[in-house]
Amino acid sequence: MDDRKLQFYALYLTRFAGGFGVVTLLTLLPKFIDYLEPTAVTVLGVSLSAGFVIGMYTTGFTLAQTIAVVPLAWAGDRFDKRLVLVGSMGLGVVAYALFPLADLSLSFILARGLQGVAVTGAGLMSLALVGEIADTGTRANRIGKANASRFAASIIGAATAGGLYDYFGADGDAFTPIFALITAILAVATLLAWLSLSPDETRIQGFPFSDLAFNRRIISLTSFRAQYAVAVTLVRTWVPIYAGVTAASGGLGYGALAVSLTIIAEKFCNMVLQPHTGRISDGHGRALFIFFGGGLYGLVALAVPFSPAIGTALGVPTALPFLGPLTPAFLPLVGLSGLLGVADSFREPASMALFADEGTDDGGVASSFGIRELVWRPGSVVAPLLGGYLMTEVGMEWVFYVGGAAAVTGVVTFLGVLSYFHGPTALTEW
Repeated sequence: MDDRKLQFYALYLTRFAGGFGVVTLLTLLPKFIDYLEPTAVTVLGVSLSAGFVIGMYTTGFTLAQTIAVVPLAWAGDRFDKRLVLVGSMGLGVVAYALFPLADLSLSFILARGLQGVAVTGAGLMSLALVGEIADTGTRANRIGKANASRFAASIIGAATAGGLYDYFGADGDAFTPIFALITAILAVATLLAWLSLSPDETRIQGFPFSDLAFNRRIISLTSFRAQYAVAVTLVRTWVPIYAGVTAASGGLGYGALAVSLTIIAEKFCNMVLQPHTGRISDGHGRALFIFFGGGLYGLVALAVPFSPAIGTALGVPTALPFLGPLTPAFLPLVGLSGLLGVADSFREPASMALFADEGTDDGGVASSFGIRELVWRPGSVVAPLLGGYLMTEVGMEWVFYVGGAAAVTGVVTFLGVLSYFHGPTALTEW
């Protein structure tokens, strides 16, 4: 096997390990909510609602990511990306080892913050290295394959988390073997990345963020991405919460294995399609794929709260093996989650390849991906707090209404900015 191909495989394994950890935590999030029983707290004389605390379970993660993006991206361009990648993965090993020890909301939120830094560093550097090693004409396809590795891990992680949690007793003690497995997988991936990846000799002086921030193609995409972050953070986080929390909290009250299937459906569709949609994007441009995928995502998100009505109208079966008590909403929810994956499979490789294209051409591919992450962060920080409020004070369905609307307004804004900067035919030209 040639050295270049071995490096791609090492980076795909890195994406696999990262995806396994993230989706396992996402699958178990409703179980942590039930286990930790978050309540209203008072901090420095300010009363914070239980909904705010629930929102912080995700915002602690995304806020840490926001803080980490710029220094990690700068370090990747200025120094050796391989070292930053391996260091971030090592930090992830520590973070996942701490989760079974979390017995209060505060300790869980702090562990999520550490996880956020680790995931950001590993994600930025693995994508930057894939984009840097790949040829221009194969970039979206290579990125699609890297993401497919992450989604494969997400499928295995979701199924493993749900099955192991139910097997080990569905209580706090069940967390320990699950997170021991994650730390072992991540430790192996860290070692292999260190041994397989060649030292990165690219060195970018100065601060590439300042030049890339005025790149018109990046500006066009960030006009969409800033709003789309709200949509994806709300929908991707709250589909499993909606499936798993009790009816008293506005959810469907399914077991961990059933919850994992709602996540697997989205990841599986994304995994299967991304290498193909990425290859098509390499030959036919980026913008149309981003527009179509983002718009479809918003429309599907708006339909999620109607899954009980859809299931009842279609008379879908509710007695399925191994899954425990179900309602007519289950199969429609799994189907809609799969459609969310289809939608994102069009958008994601095209979006990532565009940032890789511009970063490679202008210098600073890690910083280009850093801008991509940075634009995402405000929405991903605010959205969980908004979702927690909507869930506890207004109604679970409004999480999906707001998320779907944010995606639709995002693609409309993208079309307007794209036409203004690049002309009315730009949607089909780049």
